[in-house]
This record gives sequence, C-alpha cells and structure tokens, in this order.
Amino acid sequence: MSLTNFIQSIFISLRHINYQSIWKDLKEAIAGTERDFTKIPLGKSIFLLAIPMVLEMVLESVFAVVDIFYVSKLGADAVATVGITESAMTIVYAVGIGLSMATTAMVSRRIGEKKNKEAGLVAFQSIAIGIIISLLIAIPGFMFAKDFLDLMGANNQMIEEGFWYPAIMFSGNMVIMLLFIITAVFRSSGDAALSMRVMWLANLINLVLDPLLIFGIGPFPELGLKGAAIATTTGRGIAVLYQFYILFRGKHRTKLYLDSIRIRFSIMMNLLKISGGGILQNLIATSSWIFLVRIIAESGPEALAGYTIAIRIIMFSLLPAWGLSNAASTLVGQNLGAKQPERAEKSVWVTAYANMIFMGVISLLLIAFPGTWIGIFIDDIQVIEFGIQSLRIISYGFIIYGLGMVLIQGFNGSGDTITPTWINFLAFWSIEIPLAYLLAITWNMGIDGACIAIVSAESFLTLLSLFLFKRGKWKTREV
Repeated sequence: MSLTNFIQSIFISLRHINYQSIWKDLKEAIAGTERDFTKIPLGKSIFLLAIPMVLEMVLESVFAVVDIFYVSKLGADAVATVGITESAMTIVYAVGIGLSMATTAMVSRRIGEKKNKEAGLVAFQSIAIGIIISLLIAIPGFMFAKDFLDLMGANNQMIEEGFWYPAIMFSGNMVIMLLFIITAVFRSSGDAALSMRVMWLANLINLVLDPLLIFGIGPFPELGLKGAAIATTTGRGIAVLYQFYILFRGKHRTKLYLDSIRIRFSIMMNLLKISGGGILQNLIATSSWIFLVRIIAESGPEALAGYTIAIRIIMFSLLPAWGLSNAASTLVGQNLGAKQPERAEKSVWVTAYANMIFMGVISLLLIAFPGTWIGIFIDDIQVIEFGIQSLRIISYGFIIYGLGMVLIQGFNGSGDTITPTWINFLAFWSIEIPLAYLLAITWNMGIDGACIAIVSAESFLTLLSLFLFKRGKWKTREV
C-alpha cells in the first residue's frame, strides 16, 4: 500500500467513527455506570473502566510532577531528601498495593459471581488489615527518621533540615494504605469513577496546600520541606474520610453494612495469602529501588536530584498507563468469577495493545526533548544534565514496559500473585541490582549504567511474563 493510500484509508476510517456514541460512552465512564462488565462488549467494558482509571492516574501524575517542582525551589538537597524518602516509602506503597491486589482479586471475583454483600465483607477485612500494618510502620518510622536518612547516605545538612519530611510521611502512612485499599474496592467492583473522584480530591487539596505550606503564602507558615509532607498527608487523609462516607452511604455495588463490620478470620487469611504474594512482589521491586538509589547516591547529590526529577517525570507518564492496566485486572477477576476465562484473557491482550501504543507515543516525546522536561523543574546545570541522561535512557524501554505491566496485572487480577513475585525477584535482584552495581560503580558508568540496568531488568520482566501468561495456568486460580 502506498503512503497516499494509507493516509486516505485513515481518513476514511475517521469519517466512519461514531463520535456521538464515543462522547456518550465518555460521559458515562466519567459519571459512573452500573453496567455488567461481564456481559457488555469487551471494547466498551475496557473503555468504561479505563477512562476514569486513566484520568485518576493523570491527576496523580500531575501532582507528582508539581510537588517536585515546588520542592526543587528549595535546592538539590531538598529534592534528594524527597528521593531518598520516596525510595523507602515505596515499601509502604508495596504493602498497600499488595493488599489492593488481593482486594481486587477477591472483590472482583465476588462481583462477577453476583455476591455483592460478600464483596463488602471482603472490603472490611482488607481495611482492618491495612490499619494494623500501618500502625506497625508509623511508630518506628517517626522515631528513626534521622537514622534512616543517615543510613541512606544523606549529608548532615540534609539530615538536620529535612528529617521532618520522612518523619511525617512514615507516621502518616495509614492514609496511604487505606487510600490504596479502598480505591481497589471501588475499581474492582466496577465503580472506577468513584475511585477517580476520590483521588482527584486528594490531589487537588495537595496542589493547593503545597505552595501555601512550603513557601508560607498569606497567613500560612513557611515550613519548607516539612510543609510538603503535611500537604500530602492532609490531602490523602481528607480523601480517605470521603471514601468511608461513600462506602457507608450504600448506593454502589460494594458497600459496608453493619454486619460487614466484623472480623472474619477465614477471609482475612485468604486476603493475607493472596496479598502476601502481592506485597512480596512489590517489596522485591521497591526494595531494589532503595538499593538502586543508594548506588546512584555514590555519584553525588546532583546525580541523585537529576534522577529523582527524571523518575517523577517518568511516573507522570507511567501512571496513566497503570490506570489502563488496572482495567485489565478488574476485567480478569470479574470474568473469571462469571466463568468466562477466554474473555478474561482477551481483555488482557486488547488492553496491552492499547497500552503499548500509548507508551510508544510518550517515549518519543521524552527521548526527543528530555532537556525541556527536566528544565521545567530546576535550573542547576549539573542536575539538568544528569536528569537528561536518566530520562532518555529509561524512556527507550517504554513500549516493552507497556506490555509487561498489563501482563503482570492480568496475573494479579486472577489472584495469582506468586508468579509475578518470582518474575520480579529474577528481574530486579538477579539482573537490575547486580548489573547496576557492575555498570555504575565497577565500570564507573555512573547514572548511565544504573539506567541501562533498569531498562534491561524491565525488558526481561516483560519477556518472562509473556511466556508464563501464554501457558494459561492463571485461568484456573481459585480465590
């Protein structure tokens, strides 16, 4: 086919698109829908679930970028402190995500089986577990904030001026945990629009409070890095209160009845069994990030600051893709519950193709103009150079990341969290960390070597996931 014919075929296809129908579906997706996702056409199911999930993640990614934009005005040490803290907070995220995986698998399966009241019972058990675990993290996290920064290679100035940031973030980890769990309840039941509204509320509050508390605008005190932590925790805390209001209001698929608020150890044990794999899966990935940050810290605070800014930009790009991946997870769980395994598998492939196209477009923008994006946040020449190197190298792997994240969510949606755990272990601890140390320190490649190791590990993860997913054992998983 000639280029002219190809372009003509595109225009013909565009003319035959029913834009009125798309607009109607878009409004339904954002407003929320009561449709049965196991019965309506698969493309519509993915669209109705993915749109609010992607929009939810878009604002989450906007906040991540805006937050580091404000913090960067406090200097490279402040940015590096955030980077170090975030590397450890990923352990909290790992636990929250692990519990949300188990919640998604069990709630979506109950919804697919048309057992909505049992879904609410599962939701409460997950919330109870999250509260207990968060308390175990909060106390030592607050008490040993300075020791943590020292252990992670922070200089004396960073420790003395920035210790309140990790202290507040660790002690307020409960709101993070509950936010993950309850949004998973909404998404897995098919009420993705509710999850979107909650996350928008949290992030809009963050965006307003961040500059007010960091720089002391108007009547607000100038708290610097401490203010950034307070703003984030406050926004998330208000969002969690709103989540509980929705759960008890009782107008949606999953809700909490009075008899839901009771401990059921059998359900808790099943959740812990499934989430154990999810938590370990994410701990393996995120703890490797801590070691990776420690390796990069050997190149100095400028290199670590550049890497931190680059990672925030990458997260800005990846979060919408994760939103799309979450749609696959929900559809896998609901369709397995409805005894439709082939439809569950097809939902993963369709979502994966869409995700790879999206990630490919984003990678072109980041590879072509890395300096433009990094320069938005800081004017330190050294930090910008390190940020450009990190952003460009990691972006080369975006298309394969797009496939890998959907496949992993396909396993998790089925309740098989063990397979991704082994995949993560092999990818991040057998390849990423040893290779990063070899390239960055032994061969003196610095931050370039660390970023090459990231791309290599993610590529291996995707290829192994593809092989195991095609074997289809996840279809027979019972939860």
